[in-house]
Amino acid sequence: MSLQDLLSQHVKAAVANSFSAELDTVEFQATRKEFAGDITVVVFPMLRVVKGNPVVIGETIGQYLLDNVEDVKAFNVVKGFLNIEISDVYYLKFFNTIKDDVAYGYDLGGKDEATMVEYSSPNTNKPLHLGHIRNVLLGYSVAEILKASGRKVYKTQIINDRGIHICKSMLAWKRYGNGETPESTGLKGDKLVGNYYVKFDKEYKAEIETLIAEGQTEEDAKKNAPILLEAQEMLRKWESGDEQIVALWKKMNQWVYDGFEVTYKAIGVDFDSYYYESNTYLLGKEFIAEGLKSGVFYKKEDGSVWCDLTDEGLDEKIVLRADGTAVYMTQDIGTAIQRVKDHPDINGMVYTVGNEQDYHFKVLFLILKKLGFDWAKNLHHLSYGMVDLPSGKMKSREGTVVDADDLVDEMAKTAEEISKELGKLDGYSEEEKKELYRTIGLGALKYYILKVDPKKRILFDPKESIDFQGNTGPFIQYTYARIQSILRKADFDYTKGVEVSMHEKEKELLKQIKLFPEVLQQSAKEYSPALVANYTYDLVKLYNSFFQNVSILGAETQDEKIFRVQLSQTVGNTIKNAFAVLGIGVPERM
Repeated sequence: MSLQDLLSQHVKAAVANSFSAELDTVEFQATRKEFAGDITVVVFPMLRVVKGNPVVIGETIGQYLLDNVEDVKAFNVVKGFLNIEISDVYYLKFFNTIKDDVAYGYDLGGKDEATMVEYSSPNTNKPLHLGHIRNVLLGYSVAEILKASGRKVYKTQIINDRGIHICKSMLAWKRYGNGETPESTGLKGDKLVGNYYVKFDKEYKAEIETLIAEGQTEEDAKKNAPILLEAQEMLRKWESGDEQIVALWKKMNQWVYDGFEVTYKAIGVDFDSYYYESNTYLLGKEFIAEGLKSGVFYKKEDGSVWCDLTDEGLDEKIVLRADGTAVYMTQDIGTAIQRVKDHPDINGMVYTVGNEQDYHFKVLFLILKKLGFDWAKNLHHLSYGMVDLPSGKMKSREGTVVDADDLVDEMAKTAEEISKELGKLDGYSEEEKKELYRTIGLGALKYYILKVDPKKRILFDPKESIDFQGNTGPFIQYTYARIQSILRKADFDYTKGVEVSMHEKEKELLKQIKLFPEVLQQSAKEYSPALVANYTYDLVKLYNSFFQNVSILGAETQDEKIFRVQLSQTVGNTIKNAFAVLGIGVPERM
């Protein structure tokens, strides 16, 4: 039973006993630093059922707790806040139950029902960039947090492998590529294809200028540019199954898939399954036909199919064009249904997609409910803000994006420069150094992005992210490495249980460690890795304060020495477990 559950039980009994009233819930908060106490009961909400002075009510409940709860050692009341002090024995008992638990914080029970988490979901016409990185890191971390909270999880992505954007790259390669391949150029396939997407845009703009010079309006020129018309014709041929176009599409998409896999491996993320829009849109069309029969959808005079959501405060949404071709909604309906067909244990899905698609997902979830799918009530859009750079916004068509591979390499190089300046890598082989730089660089990147609430926009500053001081990944990694150094130096048996009088810094640490399972569960509930990231930073700050104020290996008694090494080890395990769900590695030495 948690401390809150224990106290809640007794607070309700105190209110029933002393005031003949019944409380539904008890509100707790952390005790403010200027007051004595470990946990605070907020009295004000009780005034709905208990009439009287909040200070008197607090005093009465506090005395009841002191008389009836063994682990309550003192209390004080400030206005309507009852601050409760918990005995050291309570925290030592807790510590002795978890100090050997290397998976501390995780709920490893597992459940029968599964959640599917979708992330990445790139277009196959360009490499992954900084915007994709936020998506991938968020989705992967949420999947790992859900797993650690006890849920069964499938990680997936939907690959946007159809549409005019793909044809633009294909046409530019066909016109200007001279048959070059990733092998002949030495370029990753996604980069090669991305170069042709940029090439298409340059040629398209040049043709627009020519048409305007010949007397067309800008609007007409944009529609009539020959290269665009040819790309549209290529799309029509692809949709009708033209053998040559389909073969080229398969070849160039495979180049991109191979390139993506290299990037995913470098970032340290994985997937359990892949879905392709070129397959799922067909299933979507089937269910739109079913929905037409049941009255979920209706057909307009031009033959297009719509869903009327005005009664739900939304608008009318097209789900099939007049010519029978699919829109994004068509394939998203098909994808969701296909996933549950493939994994019947799925009872919810998380879609990691930028906040510009908020409305799209409201509509999708509502349509799936109207189609009668019970699992549709458990769909969640993990909406996130854009990533900006100090130099401004990124634009794929103009080739001004920050390439994901380049960014990862740049982070490792920056980590190398800073590590060399600190000069603490004596005895490392070149291979060990290289691995360490990559761990620090990736840790800096991931932590900087994940510590921010997903809904907020980020200004990403690579140099700031890799600072070894402050709320950064390297600062936390350095603390973990410091703990491992202490464990290596501890040349005595520190596995046995001991009884000690706790220093206030030790108690602060134990209170923070005790919060970790609760933070993980809350993070899973809110789909927010930021809660875990900032919890870990708070834990590390407390540990560094403990390290500076309390002698560990030079403690006065052997029992104190053993306890402080055990405490350090548990902090290290908690850092490692917290960083694992964020997808961040921790180095043994730094």
